[in-house]
Amino acid sequence: MSRLTQKGEIVRVDKGIYVRPKHIESIPFVKVTAKAEDVAKVWAKRRGYELVPQGLESAYRLGLQTQAPLKVIYWSSGPSRIFRVENQVVQIKHTANSKLQWPNKPEGELLRGLMFVSVKHTTTQQLEAALRRLNISREEKLIVVDKLIKCRSLSLWKHKLIKLKQYLQQV
Repeated sequence: MSRLTQKGEIVRVDKGIYVRPKHIESIPFVKVTAKAEDVAKVWAKRRGYELVPQGLESAYRLGLQTQAPLKVIYWSSGPSRIFRVENQVVQIKHTANSKLQWPNKPEGELLRGLMFVSVKHTTTQQLEAALRRLNISREEKLIVVDKLIKCRSLSLWKHKLIKLKQYLQQV
């Protein structure tokens, strides 16, 4: 592996993780490697760790937050670390399992988004708009809201989530 790295045929990203650069057909002297995010996802999958976007990213995707995150940060059940691939940086932060619930599911995305925004400054209409961005059916929205009402880490949100559920049932 070290000889291949010295020749430039592969690039060592991290201990035990290598990527093969690809040439761009239109610009043959330029080599493109994998994204740092892809490397982090492979690292987590290989070791059996959960990996989810940080709450600020989820809040931004759902329209609960207007500021786009500058850094790419993931929460993980594994150890904290930083991946650098060329000029891309992805930070992995170890966090509690309560923040990692429902990975790759709409309720998980909404859970992490709600953990990052203020209860006082978020209206029921904003929550409904966030649910619309999830692109799920009305029945699925009700199921998602029910799960979030039962979630202990969102106890401050319980009143607004109940209002949201009542609004969804009327529509």
